[in-house]
Amino acid sequence: MKNWTLLDSVAVAALGWGVPVAAQDAAARAPEKPGEDEVVIADAMRGDIIVSTTRSGASDLPERYPGSVTVITNAQLEARQTRDIADVLRDVPGVAVAGVAGQTQIRLRGSEANHVLVLVDGIEVSDPFAGEFDIGTLAADVGARLEVLRGPQSALYGSDAVGGVVAYETARGSSIAGLAGRLEAGTQGTANGAVRYGAFGAGWDAALSAVVLSTDGQPNARGGTRDIGRDSYTLAGKGSLAVTDGLELRAAARFIRTEGPFNNSDFDASSPRFGLTIDSPGTRFTNEAFYALVGARLDMLEGRWTHDLSAQMADITRDSFAAFGRTSGSAGDRVKLSYVSAFAPGDGHSLTLAADYEQEGFRNTTPGGFAFNGRREIEQVGLVGEYRYSGEALDLSAAIRHDFNDIFRDATTYRLGAGYRLTDATRLRAAAGSGIKNPGFFELYGFVDGRFIGNAALRPERSEGWEAGLDQQLGEAASLAVTYFDSKLDGEIFTTFPPPAFIATPANRSTTSTQRGIEVSLGARLAQGWNLDAAYSWLDAEENGVEEVRRPAHIASAALTWTASGDKASATLVVRHNGATGDVAFTDPSFVPVRVQLDDFTLVNLNARVRLAQGISAFARAENLLNERYEQVFSFVSPGRSAVVGVEARFLGRAGR
Repeated sequence: MKNWTLLDSVAVAALGWGVPVAAQDAAARAPEKPGEDEVVIADAMRGDIIVSTTRSGASDLPERYPGSVTVITNAQLEARQTRDIADVLRDVPGVAVAGVAGQTQIRLRGSEANHVLVLVDGIEVSDPFAGEFDIGTLAADVGARLEVLRGPQSALYGSDAVGGVVAYETARGSSIAGLAGRLEAGTQGTANGAVRYGAFGAGWDAALSAVVLSTDGQPNARGGTRDIGRDSYTLAGKGSLAVTDGLELRAAARFIRTEGPFNNSDFDASSPRFGLTIDSPGTRFTNEAFYALVGARLDMLEGRWTHDLSAQMADITRDSFAAFGRTSGSAGDRVKLSYVSAFAPGDGHSLTLAADYEQEGFRNTTPGGFAFNGRREIEQVGLVGEYRYSGEALDLSAAIRHDFNDIFRDATTYRLGAGYRLTDATRLRAAAGSGIKNPGFFELYGFVDGRFIGNAALRPERSEGWEAGLDQQLGEAASLAVTYFDSKLDGEIFTTFPPPAFIATPANRSTTSTQRGIEVSLGARLAQGWNLDAAYSWLDAEENGVEEVRRPAHIASAALTWTASGDKASATLVVRHNGATGDVAFTDPSFVPVRVQLDDFTLVNLNARVRLAQGISAFARAENLLNERYEQVFSFVSPGRSAVVGVEARFLGRAGR
């Protein structure tokens, strides 16, 4: 959907609001120990478990999954000194990242940002208003890991999962037990900290973590002097309790608060900087989100038949302020109930049935009478059937889902996949599926009266696509994965400016949008203590014959890690390249967008760590080492060089698997 860019600009013009342009439980496992000398394989054939590829709740192996999935382990997050999950997503094939203050977006395989489902500890975290999650608010917890599932996944997860799923998982108390934390400080007034405590006993485990990220930032307007930083606070916890043999209760919760200044665009038609970002003293934003999940899992027939019942909720508020008070806001909430029954009769076969009930609500809290402030709601019921088979050489998967919508036409989506191991080193795989995305609240009902008119007649966007891939083991120390994909999107929602008033309103396209590309990932141990991760993506994404915005044709990354014997020290060099890409600019007084081109850029990060004593290390990190000046969004200048130093301490107990 293309309406975030327009929505932000219209709101600025109407209200002086400038939220920056944004056309933008699994089985317990013990993550790798920091500095563990292992082969780092980026995609399949690496032996890490995955949980997002099936609704059964059982763990899976990437080498058995017939689609495309990338696992970013805790060891990789630590080696790259990741603080913002958005940054490490640049290292995943097929992922494009673009962000400004107040909104960071990800696009998978050329999809829209609101076509990506984000799960955090199994909780759906998107904002019901826009149908997408600000990935810039997701800070890296100590001990966390990440799965990126590419390709349409609506057959498993329903609306939003058109481009794929990003599943972020924090560590259980039984996975990393004890106390761990870090403190760091650096340029631009940066002061970050994180702490985590995990504990477990007979039949129970619990973990609690907190992360604070704070920086004064740097100017983000061309020629500007006003620093644009942020303060982000995250508090999270999760735990489980075995009530009886076979019955386990679980819970998870997360609170995120992000606040900071932002800059408006210049909407003075007589100004030479009309449509460009300019220093805007007094403007700031505050976003708060609370998520929670409770669930119960019952294992029967020696674990071959499982029943899982869960309830989750999300509550998100977003507010923007100018010098004289609050200028805009929204409040969104979601309640979701799920029941999953999975049966594994043996011989590699499994069957899963699931039912989801979801209610989303939204209220526009913008003051001043510019918009309807009543509450709107949407309800949906989804029924899922999933079959999986894993044999000695052959893997099969099939899923189908039917959604009953209260205001849209009911929808059926599917996904099929097959993988075949030709030899111990070579595996072929292929998958096909469909996706669906329901219109968002502001698209249906508008946002600012007289500036953006909603369209209650909008129909959901539908996608269908396929992929074929090769996983190749290269000796005992390297692995290569190559995937070609092709998909089409029908009924894409875009913004029109019909005469004579030229007031913006959304509509469904009658033409087809296409996305096709190639993804390559490589993981290798180059020598004792040296590991390499590399990825490359080529994308051809067109909307009605025109190149899609903020989707570079070429994206590449490489991370080279050296670890000293005995884990006494380590260093990692990360290079990330973003090719040139198109964008839209509102530099015409009619507010009809103008196409512009954003230059390519390359970011170089370097970090090092040295062990001072058992469990205590010092580290340093330089980001954007070459001080590249670049724009991810038109006229928003991204940060230049920064550096930090810090210390981390770990007092860990035994790990349970």
